[in-house]
Amino acid sequence: MREFVYTSWNSVMNAEVNPLRHIPDLQARHMVLQVLAWMWCIVFSFYVGSFWVFGISAVAHVALLGAIAITVGTFELAKNKPTFFTEFPTSTPSRNRGYMWIDGKRVKLPKEDPGGEHE
Repeated sequence: MREFVYTSWNSVMNAEVNPLRHIPDLQARHMVLQVLAWMWCIVFSFYVGSFWVFGISAVAHVALLGAIAITVGTFELAKNKPTFFTEFPTSTPSRNRGYMWIDGKRVKLPKEDPGGEHE
């Protein structure tokens, strides 16, 4: 029975096992899974007869599947481009007394430069 539940779960929810594995783009695969989840939310709310159930179920599905997709996307990015997280571009360079960073290089500031925007 345990094997049946595990196999059934994977055949629907695991995108590496179910037929969605044939969609090469991770974002497209996630979108298809979101649409299917919304469809099931609607069907369940019709079955129960409440639109409140639909709202709660839809929000729960979006949150759950969104979190899974972000996690999988982050893992894929870490696997395919591990330097992304250490070379992530920032909007402003760091600056303190005496030096600042420009394009990943440390630049020494003149002694008369106070070194900070609040001084």
